[in-house]
Amino acid sequence: MVTGMFLAASGAAAAVLGGLALWPLWRAGQRGIGATLVALLVVATLGLYQLLGTPAALQAEASTAPPQSIEEGIGQLQEALRQNPERVDGWVLLARSQLETGNVSGAAAAFEKAVQLAPDEPGLLVEAAQVRARAAPKFLFDDTALQWLQHARQLAPDNERAVWLIGIVQRQRGQDEAAASTWESLLPKLEPAAANALREQIDLARGKPGAAAPANATVPAATHAVTVTVTLAPSLAERVASGTQSVFVIARVPGGPPMPVAVERHPAQASPLTITLDDTDSPMPTQKLSALQEVEVFARLSASGKAMREQGDVESAPVRVRLPADKPLEITLGQP
Repeated sequence: MVTGMFLAASGAAAAVLGGLALWPLWRAGQRGIGATLVALLVVATLGLYQLLGTPAALQAEASTAPPQSIEEGIGQLQEALRQNPERVDGWVLLARSQLETGNVSGAAAAFEKAVQLAPDEPGLLVEAAQVRARAAPKFLFDDTALQWLQHARQLAPDNERAVWLIGIVQRQRGQDEAAASTWESLLPKLEPAAANALREQIDLARGKPGAAAPANATVPAATHAVTVTVTLAPSLAERVASGTQSVFVIARVPGGPPMPVAVERHPAQASPLTITLDDTDSPMPTQKLSALQEVEVFARLSASGKAMREQGDVESAPVRVRLPADKPLEITLGQP
């Protein structure tokens, strides 16, 4: 029988590993190691549920073998939640685990369940809103996400992340003066360097001449467009015949956050597809192609219609492109 001391130690160790090691490993593409760490986190958390006297529905039976993969760990957690769906912490754990497998729509659904059970938890509301936006086409915050952020701000006026994201939503919706005012409320709380960076964004929102001009501002934004031709390999022809598949063409900062700086979505039946990514395709007004010297471009065939990768999607290898691009980029999805 596993002792309480071991369960507590394993839970603490897995939490540290998950928090400190998983993100850099995942960014580096070491999915196998990352998946192992998440599986350990799931197993250890279930062990802690046992240790702390959690209801029987969330306890792992002694005869249940530890999961051999993150997918098995997620499956065990989903089964536990089917038996006891009132556990907010279980839904949050499921959401975070789903994120690590790339199932952003599943994570968003799990976070929504958690919010329904705990509608007055500011941190949860902010995290759920962010993931909901990640699961949306072009990564836009919808009315529900905005409502969660506003409620989080009401509950915790000092929640800087909620205030920042509300400003992002306002900028996405063309409410530039409102965004500037929202962000100004953060300035007294920030360190000087962060405050200066935010003032640049405030000036940009207000359209002040010369505000935060990038180093390459003398180059017209149009020259920083990237033309991309996407072709589907013959092996994918039957798959897209249903008419439900979508092709996303995405540009992002190399080695940076997963949020795109430009993205377009088109029906897969439009292949071969030629598009041009430019500033009008940016989901974030504060980050545009015209402000960058280099981007990473790739395409994804999505069955769900979501821009974030999910199981079964077909994705091309990212290609680094110097801006302004000197020639069109050709991508073939489904090549061996």
